[in-house]
Amino acid sequence: MTNNYFDHAASAPMHPDVAKAMMDVLTKTVGNASSVHRFGREARQLINQARDSIAAGIGCSSSELIFTSGGTESDNAAIVGIAKACRKRGKTHIITSAVEHHAVLHTCEALEREGFRLTVLPVDEFGRVTPADVEAAIRPDTALISIMYANNETGTIQPIEEIGCIARSNAVFFHVDAVQALGLLPIDLRSLPVDLMSFSAHKINGPQGVGALYIKKQIPFEPLLYGGQQERKRRAGTENVAGIIGFAKAFELSVNFMPERKLFLDKLRYTWIDRLQQLVGAEDLILNGHKAERLPHIVNLSFIGVDTETLLMNLDLEGIAASSGSACTAGALEPSHVLRAMGISQERISSAVRFSFGLGNTMEEIEQAAKKVATFINRVRNNS
Repeated sequence: MTNNYFDHAASAPMHPDVAKAMMDVLTKTVGNASSVHRFGREARQLINQARDSIAAGIGCSSSELIFTSGGTESDNAAIVGIAKACRKRGKTHIITSAVEHHAVLHTCEALEREGFRLTVLPVDEFGRVTPADVEAAIRPDTALISIMYANNETGTIQPIEEIGCIARSNAVFFHVDAVQALGLLPIDLRSLPVDLMSFSAHKINGPQGVGALYIKKQIPFEPLLYGGQQERKRRAGTENVAGIIGFAKAFELSVNFMPERKLFLDKLRYTWIDRLQQLVGAEDLILNGHKAERLPHIVNLSFIGVDTETLLMNLDLEGIAASSGSACTAGALEPSHVLRAMGISQERISSAVRFSFGLGNTMEEIEQAAKKVATFINRVRNNS
């Protein structure tokens, strides 16, 4: 059976060059980067080189970038770190949106239980936040706005530059979850009005279990983890040297080939939609998310009349990996909070599947897999 991995938004396969770079570290580097002896200094040098490389690519100072265990920790650290620092200044209000990743939403809700005030903004039918709603929600005690760069379920891109300008003009800190955007959308923190930004390696063909957080200079921040003095006292714990090196290599590859990757991924997505429309009927195949302001590799489709769980199970039997939404909730197959927030019909929500493409996918397998999907869809519809 041919396997088709169309779930890159959940976790992308590791690039061979990344694996090689990590193996060199795993087999040759033994020191703790906090140790003062030669072995420790060698590990520290590798981390510094990786940090310098990533920082240069996103337009920030090396001192503004800390390494974490992934996107979830980066989101948690950003939100909790700013919120608790601002509480000392009498600011306890947080603004976010209804379509954020649960790493953001659940963190905000946890802070709300601790006494913070929370405003969750609605989105339009395409999953976009309206900047005017952000501005209207700001209060004198607003500490933080947290809006993602691009959605992990629909691919919809948010107007973060406009929102960031609103935040700056109101002296409110702005956090952006850029986990899905990294390597696919340009990020230049020298010009973007952003104070904190979260990243993860395994979305760009790097290793799982490593990420990064940008923290703009001179903003108040309390660490999430305490212990040693690693990461300029902002994230305690022995650094994952091999993972960090893998992250830097994956970042290098994704940034250097971003235009080519975007063009190819756009072609895969367009072809996938076009072939399915031809094979199952355009009238019963609905695109969820914005048609233009979107990531190139994610497509969320509703197959009207076919249950999501049934479809995913049968796709898996045919060797096709897809998702009902975020990988962090897909195991439970709960109704998507993102699609609900967009106000679309229950019929569309209950038949929605996310496909996401990347390294290793080809035009040939898109054609073959579309036929497999269509065969099952048409069989279900003919039997109903």
